[in-house]
Amino acid sequence: MIPFERFLQLPTEEVAALVKATGRKVVVFPVNGTRRWFMLEHADSLNSDFLSAYLDASIQNHVHLCAMLFDHGIHTLLAPVFGRELMRRGDEYTRRVGMDGLVRTATDPAYRNFFETYNVRVRFYGDYRDVLKGTPFEYVLGTLYEVAEATQHNTAHNLYFGVFADESAETVARLSVEHYLAHGVIPNKNALIRAYYGEDLPPVSLFIGFDKFSVFDMPLLSTGEEDLYFSVSPSPYMTERQLRGILYDHLYVRRIPEPDYTQMPPEELGWLRDYYRAHRDLALGIGKLKFNLWFPETGNAS
Repeated sequence: MIPFERFLQLPTEEVAALVKATGRKVVVFPVNGTRRWFMLEHADSLNSDFLSAYLDASIQNHVHLCAMLFDHGIHTLLAPVFGRELMRRGDEYTRRVGMDGLVRTATDPAYRNFFETYNVRVRFYGDYRDVLKGTPFEYVLGTLYEVAEATQHNTAHNLYFGVFADESAETVARLSVEHYLAHGVIPNKNALIRAYYGEDLPPVSLFIGFDKFSVFDMPLLSTGEEDLYFSVSPSPYMTERQLRGILYDHLYVRRIPEPDYTQMPPEELGWLRDYYRAHRDLALGIGKLKFNLWFPETGNAS
C-alpha cells in the first residue's frame, strides 16, 4: 500500500491510473452548501442581481469540481441538483435558480466548453418530465434534450444531473409494469437500471456529501457497499487534498480485510480495548448548532 503522504505527491495522471485500475467508478456528488459558500466567498462582489451572480459563481465552481474528479480517474458522476421541494419555494426562486440553472447546462459557455474539452456525455435522470409537464416550466425539457443530444457521442466521461430524483418508487413500479407488458417477464435490477438511466451503470462506488449525514438521489445504484464521505466545509470548498484523501481511503484503507481477533497479540488487543472504551460516548453524525446551522461534532469548533 502506498503511504498516504506519497499518494498526495503523485502526479494527477498516476492517481487517475490507480483509480481506473480498480474498475469504473460511479461517484454521487451532490454539491451542497452553495448559497452559504457564495455568501462567504463572494459577498464583496455582489451586484443588484443576487441570483444571477450566485448562478454564475456556482456554475464556474461546479465545472471546477467536476474537472478535478474526472482528472483523478472518475468516469461517471451523478450530480443530484434538486428535488420536489424546489417547486414549493415560490415561482421566482424556482425559475431563477432551478429552471434557469438547468437551461444553462446547455447555454452557459463554461459548461459547453467543459463538456467539449473533457469529452463529457451529459444525461438527466429523475421524474423531471412528469413534474415539469403541464407547468410554466415545461420549456426546460427542450433544453435538457438539446444538451443530451449535443453530447451523446462523447465517450470519456459521464455526467448525470439528478432532477426530481427524490421519489423514485412510483417510477420504478411503472417501469416494471411496462417491461412486463412488453416482454412478459419481471425485469431484473439491470433491466430497471437501463430503463431508468437509459443505459447500464455499475453500482455507486462513493457518495460525497456535506452537512448532516444523509444519502439520497441514486435510485437502483446503491448496494450498501458504497463508501460514504461527508465534508465539514460546504461542497464548493473541496480541495485536491480532500479529494485525494477520499480516494486513498476508498482504494486502500477500506479494502484491508479485518484481522482474526483470536490471533491478535495482547498489546494490539489492549490498544483496541483502550480506544473503544475512550470513545464509547461518541457517535459519528452527532452535531451541534451555531448561528442556527448544523456542524459536525469534531472537537475543534467552539
